[in-house]
Amino acid sequence: MRGWWQNLTDLVLPTECGGCGRPRAVLCPECRAALVGAAPRRVRPVPEPPGLPVVYAAAPYEDEVRAALLAHKERGALMLAGPLGEALAGAVRAGLTSGGAPPVAPVLLAPVPSARRAVRARGHDPARRIALAAA
Repeated sequence: MRGWWQNLTDLVLPTECGGCGRPRAVLCPECRAALVGAAPRRVRPVPEPPGLPVVYAAAPYEDEVRAALLAHKERGALMLAGPLGEALAGAVRAGLTSGGAPPVAPVLLAPVPSARRAVRARGHDPARRIALAAA
């Protein structure tokens, strides 16, 4: 588990970009653009199972986006929760407005919880942290 001093240091002096490794940036402008710069798009698996609801992705899971998610999840880059939550919120909004009308009922964002053992090993629950940032 990460020490509190390491978490505090990361908040004050981020060591590297979570996407590309550039020094002194939580997320450099290029990696932020890869994550939240484009409009979320509808994605479908092949073959698409019958009854699958409409699914939107904030960005393709590759390169800088994949690196940023893994940095937050596996290396405890906690400051990435904000940009990752922003990207998730954009994908949720795109899914909600895809039919043209705003949702009638309140929307609940429920992350799939991480296993207790994984939370203990990582020192945080990344899915919960990103969902809270998105909300």
